[in-house]
Amino acid sequence: MEVTHRFISPWRRVRVLIEVMTASAPLFTPWAEQVGPDNALPEYPRPRLRRPRWLSLNGLWDYTARSADGATHPGERILVPYPPESALSGIGRRDEHMWYRRTFDIPPDWWGGRVLLHFGAVDQVATVWVNHQPLARHEGGYTAFSVDITDVLRDDAEQELLVRADDIGNRGTFGVGKQANQPGGILYTGASGIWQSVWLEPVPATHVAALDIGCDERGLDVAATVAGDEARELQVVVSEPGGGEVARGSGPSTGPVRVDVPRPRLWSPDDPYLYDVTVLLRGEHGEPIDEVESYAGLRTIGLVEDGEGRCRIALNGRITFLHALLDQGYWPDGIYTAPTDEALRHDLERTKELGFNSVRKHVKVEPQRWYYWADRLGLLVWQDIPSLPVVLENPPGPQPAPVTKARERFEAELSAIVTQLRGVTAVVVWVPFNEGWGEYDTARITQLVKAADPTRLVVADSGVNCCHSHPDSGAGDVYDDHTYVGPGSPRVDDGRATVDGEYGGIGLLPQGHAWPGEPLAYEMVESGQELTRRYAEVSLDLERVVREEGLSGAVYTQTTDVENEVNGLLSYDRRVLKVDFEVVAERNRAVIAAGSWPPGPAATESRLLSVPTEDTEDTEETEETGDDHEAPTGEAAG
Repeated sequence: MEVTHRFISPWRRVRVLIEVMTASAPLFTPWAEQVGPDNALPEYPRPRLRRPRWLSLNGLWDYTARSADGATHPGERILVPYPPESALSGIGRRDEHMWYRRTFDIPPDWWGGRVLLHFGAVDQVATVWVNHQPLARHEGGYTAFSVDITDVLRDDAEQELLVRADDIGNRGTFGVGKQANQPGGILYTGASGIWQSVWLEPVPATHVAALDIGCDERGLDVAATVAGDEARELQVVVSEPGGGEVARGSGPSTGPVRVDVPRPRLWSPDDPYLYDVTVLLRGEHGEPIDEVESYAGLRTIGLVEDGEGRCRIALNGRITFLHALLDQGYWPDGIYTAPTDEALRHDLERTKELGFNSVRKHVKVEPQRWYYWADRLGLLVWQDIPSLPVVLENPPGPQPAPVTKARERFEAELSAIVTQLRGVTAVVVWVPFNEGWGEYDTARITQLVKAADPTRLVVADSGVNCCHSHPDSGAGDVYDDHTYVGPGSPRVDDGRATVDGEYGGIGLLPQGHAWPGEPLAYEMVESGQELTRRYAEVSLDLERVVREEGLSGAVYTQTTDVENEVNGLLSYDRRVLKVDFEVVAERNRAVIAAGSWPPGPAATESRLLSVPTEDTEDTEETEETGDDHEAPTGEAAG
């Protein structure tokens, strides 16, 4: 009998494996079915420093790994940039030592300059070889790094890339945020190895390696980090978005260039206007050397006194209440990595549509495109620094300082994160510590952040009133209270503004859309109608605190469910909106109006009557289709 063998390509094998793993995964988002070897986050990864030529290396890589138990897993294929713990990677397993390999070709028109290899993020330690030559070692799982691979390229064969990633999770000495080797409660599944985009880019020998764009209400301060020694002048052109030039400036390539913008249009959540920015390097005789594209908004953030002498947060000189969702950046199918760029955008759009003007990115740093969408959509960002590992079962109160190596790594990564995100218009608040997790030398660390970026506000320790926090140091610009369900009513009189950095956390288990395990929330309700009613009640109380105490901001927990936490406004798979959209949006806008100056209208009786009562018809949970929206996440305790 003749036997025929059907050849199945490696790409198809992994596509089938991903389909099987996603189908068997506890939950998957509406975007999971779009992911594959030819569609693994193909968008340009670095919107604030763009060049026209680049090559994505996302897709299928050879993969060999060793798990925590010592077992070796050779000869596999992984879909980069999804972490191996995720269903979308095709692996679905936690590994501690990972070897990634792939080959690539250099486009013919790239020869003659330099070729850079870029990594968005690799957790926790990455070692890079190209054509068997060791080129780089990078520590820390939340910052980008680049490698000049030009001098080891072959001119007669394809190139070989090998990346080793070592990640021992929260038993190590790196910042991990809420990743845990044994997830449970308010700690979640870890994300090891490559979890952001990998890509190639040709550049001139002398080129712009990084941009740092500062802003105020009048213009921009543009500084370039230049690689190479041929540049003499930095020229900056500011234009209307997609339109004509409005201003330009130039100066030595070694220093910042100031560009004042006539009739400036300021960036805000109500009008997220962004100027196009072109940066040109010129040589000794004025010849162009390198050109990159960027963008920026004009805005300020600071503190002012209100009419009663209370310290308040002001955006563009106007008292503005920062009403945010706690956004954790977790996905049931991608863990730390959103399935698609549309998905990455989705949660931010929903946050804005629900009436919030801010988002707190909780102990995680996102890919650059997440910040791009925050800039574009107009959401003020509170940026946490990922915390060092912590044992939450300890009794409340300060814990001993982390070991020396952990402190060194935390400060190195903190500095790199601030430098990397300093040019993001939407970022207005830095949060180095949360609830005392890994907290030490609070005042000194706060001063480090202020020195690195004096243009933004700093919350020294979010939730200083609770959990494992050290006694209030008085450092920073904002006193931050955590009260569940809350809201809290913090009071200080020392030149700091006050915020409720976390409150809410009301849970509803969305049947058929929940992660396996015991559901967790600070208060449980039984229906979407009841959740909407409780949200409105807490919101009315928050509005009272804002008016009476001069509160400057509040962060509701949270955007989505995350694993066993079910206190999101959206289900973990983003398919169910649990609350009445119009009621929640109306309440949030009323709170922002109450806490901003000039003040918005007070809550009227008709607004109160719009809140569902026990006797009204139950509100059905709204199914999300995923077709019209896109991007970030949420949380519970801490």
